[in-house]
Parts: sequence; C-alpha cells; structure tokens
Amino acid sequence: MAAPIISVFDTDAEVAERLCSFVIEKANAAIAIHGIFTVGLSGGSLVKYLCDGLPGKATDWSKWRIFFCDERYVPYDSTDCTYTPYKKGLVDKVGMSSDNIFPIDPNLSVSECARDYAEKIRHVFPGLGLPRFDMLLLGMGPDGHTCSLFPGHPLLQEREQIIAPITDSPKPPPCRVTMTLPVVNNCRCAVFASCGVAKADMVQRVLEGSGDPPLPAALVRPTDGELHWFLDKGAATNLKQKL
Repeated sequence: MAAPIISVFDTDAEVAERLCSFVIEKANAAIAIHGIFTVGLSGGSLVKYLCDGLPGKATDWSKWRIFFCDERYVPYDSTDCTYTPYKKGLVDKVGMSSDNIFPIDPNLSVSECARDYAEKIRHVFPGLGLPRFDMLLLGMGPDGHTCSLFPGHPLLQEREQIIAPITDSPKPPPCRVTMTLPVVNNCRCAVFASCGVAKADMVQRVLEGSGDPPLPAALVRPTDGELHWFLDKGAATNLKQKL
C-alpha cells in the first residue's frame, strides 16, 4: 500500500507548474510503455491548474484517454459540469480529438448514466477486472471527501461497481456519478494538489491524523502504485513531519 510522497512548494503557481510537468512526465512514460495514457480528472482548482499549464507541453495528445474521477449529474452547459471546461480549456486548445475525452451522458437517469460510464471505461479497459488507470488527479473537499465519496457514506463500502451513482450528495448538486475506491486504489499513480492555509487542517488530518473511521481522502492508498501530494506552504502549515 502506497505511502504518500509529499512535495511542498512556495506558492500555488509553483504547485501548478510542477504538477503539470509531473503529469506530462507520467503521460510520456505511459505512452512509451503501453501506447496510451489513461487519466481521470477532477474539478475544482485542478481545472485551472491543468488547463493553464498543460497546453504547450510536449506530449502526444492523440494517445491520451481522459475520463473523470467523478462528475456532477448536470447538463454540459451547467456551471457545475466538470467536462465542459476541460473540453474547452484543454482538449480543444491542444487539438485533441473529442473522441479521446469521455463525458457522462446526462440525458440518461443517474443510475443508467453510471452504468453507461462504466461501459465507456470498459471499452478502453476490456475485461472484467478492475481498470488500471495510469493516473488519477484527485481533489479533496473541506470535509475530506474525494471524488464523490463523502465521509460516512455507504458508497465508501462499494466493492462491486467500478462507477456508482449517488443521489444524496451532502454537497450540491445531490446527483453525481463517481469512481469507487477499488478503482481509485488500483491506479498506477494517484495525485492530490492542495493549496492555501484554509486547507491546512484537513491536509494534516488526512496525512497525519488517526481518524476512526478515516476520511475518504485518507482511504486513497494505491495497492500497487504511487500516491503524491503537491502542496504549497500554506496547505502544509500544520504537518508535523519535516518536509
């Protein structure tokens, strides 16, 4: 089980730059090894970091396959949609084929939407085993949730589905689809990026706390892969270990 590799930088701008360089490094290595780079993206501050920092870097965009760690069950034109800003700010900007990014279908019911998204993943990862993404770029909420896996929620115990619907999210909107923990922890590389002193308490709880039960973000520990945290000095303020 992966122990976190923690990198602390002076500013959020440096976090963004180093994060994007790291993503490209992993992408190019994956393409060299098995011909494609499979990545799951999240919303929040990651959208700006990646859409500002990735275009212009050297990689074969035609080999990327972009999925979402979770997505709000909303139309594409909603401000809550994660797909659309990545489509406009990354895929279109670098000239990537729209066939290489996989959005949910919000025209289906939320349960059907989750099943459909699992099928989309299976097209890239055929077979019945757990998909093994090269990288999952994850966010962490102020309550310690990641993906749409919230503290105390039954979905934390889900072991059968690779993508699950949620209709009672404590954070609006209530309906979403999300990767489950077995998929998250089967990835080759899981990455969190957190910036700002407002995140310091939760970063410390997740990385050094002994919560019982542990917070969802603390449950991200790839079984045969790497776990990286990119922090600025503000977010790392409360960490006791020397970095």
